[in-house]
Amino acid sequence: MTFSNSVRLFQTLVMSFHSAIVIETVEEERVRTLINTAINDLQMAVFEWSVAQGLTRSQGNIHNRWTNEYAPPGAQKPQALERTSDPVDALKHIEDIQFQAIYWMKDLGPHLKDEVIGRQLREVIQQFAHNRSTLVITGHNITLPPDIAQAVVYFDLKLPEPDELHQAIAEVVRSLKGRISVQIAPEGMRALVQAMRGMTLQQARQVIAFAALDDGKLTQDDVKRVLQRKVQVLHEEGLLEYIPPEMNPAQLGGFSGLKQWLKRARVGFSAQAKSLNLPAPRGILIVGIQGCGKSLAAKTIAREWQMPLLKLDAGRLYDKFIGESEKNFRRAVTLAETMSPAVLWIDEIEKSMGQSESDTDGGLSRRLFGYFLTWLQEKSEDVFVVATANNLSRIPSELLRKGRFDEIFFVDLPDETERAAILQIHLIRRKQDPRRFKLTELVQATDGFSGAEIEQVIITSLYKAIHERRPVNTELIVEEVKATVPLSVSRREDLHKLRVVAQERFVSVR
Repeated sequence: MTFSNSVRLFQTLVMSFHSAIVIETVEEERVRTLINTAINDLQMAVFEWSVAQGLTRSQGNIHNRWTNEYAPPGAQKPQALERTSDPVDALKHIEDIQFQAIYWMKDLGPHLKDEVIGRQLREVIQQFAHNRSTLVITGHNITLPPDIAQAVVYFDLKLPEPDELHQAIAEVVRSLKGRISVQIAPEGMRALVQAMRGMTLQQARQVIAFAALDDGKLTQDDVKRVLQRKVQVLHEEGLLEYIPPEMNPAQLGGFSGLKQWLKRARVGFSAQAKSLNLPAPRGILIVGIQGCGKSLAAKTIAREWQMPLLKLDAGRLYDKFIGESEKNFRRAVTLAETMSPAVLWIDEIEKSMGQSESDTDGGLSRRLFGYFLTWLQEKSEDVFVVATANNLSRIPSELLRKGRFDEIFFVDLPDETERAAILQIHLIRRKQDPRRFKLTELVQATDGFSGAEIEQVIITSLYKAIHERRPVNTELIVEEVKATVPLSVSRREDLHKLRVVAQERFVSVR
């Protein structure tokens, strides 16, 4: 949704007697812009409240018909109305005001634990239902008492769209006029805006200003700096791990069937497909044995498609407070949509949304699973989901039926050709020439090994070579292979069961 569409939606809510609107955001600057833009047509006064400043009349819009008679001459900001810092006093004052207005209450949520404040808020909401005034409550992670929650409407103010980010760059350039030079072509500017998607306006301004001031110019090279800062920002948010295509070195040996399917699926994001009203691919589920390349496949898809990879870690979603885990998941997928086109990787999906082995989570896994299914079915942004799973017994049957994902792939242990490719990849990655090794012998020795186990054999062989001060050769690697017990041996029964199920229901990645 563009910012202009957000403005129109906000106006419609105000005009349709929605007496309380909740906006969960820390971007108060954008809320102020939203409100002031909306009242251009509504011709309404705007009041702002915070516990630090009290209640003031906003002077930020030319159509505000009232002036603040309490403000002294030459004051830089409106002076608060007397005795309105306390939430109860402020709400009582609002209740006494007779004309229509928008009342913006900042960080009111934590105060609503007080029953008196909650009751007074309900009184105001009930009165506003008849006079078309509107209360706007903003803050981060707003939790409302049930009797208030049913009387409000939640407004989703998404992160800045490209036009807002482009304007933010222009503002930074104007403010730094004379100190930097702009040396970036239009296509570079588009790449810069795309790199900033998922940031707040303040974060975007900061990263652009830093990149420009560092060397005195704004160039195409600054896209990399923005991406590096974006990785840090999303890591600090704690919900998604962000890997841009430029920082994704993933290589996948084998998986020819999956690769061919992905080539066809990529067409679904093209303009031609959209012109025919074809839906973009939703995503795939990859099930199989641990260490056989499921995670690597997710990384490789993002790199091949030149899309950012967003990893959703289930452990970061869970919160001890009721309702917060669901909010975290909603914020994560909303953030993913903001940065579309992107690949969203949900690793070991059965741990976060699978069938719980007990009722200790209070049904949280099922609620997250239900929200995920709804979002997967109805999402409109180009977010391609790659979900991976190890334990089929914990995956809900609803997730495995045809139509949820575009396809479900099974990853078995690598065959001879795939093991040869995996060996070469990891030898080259560790600066070893594959031609120095008897590759056929290594392929035969690693029969029954997963890709991760082959990689670990290479690593331990190199450690042993350094420790014993001897060259790495075929014999040394074979020694390490023989000293390793692969999962295909230690979990032979589980592997057999998985293969039986997969042959009947899933598509091989080969």
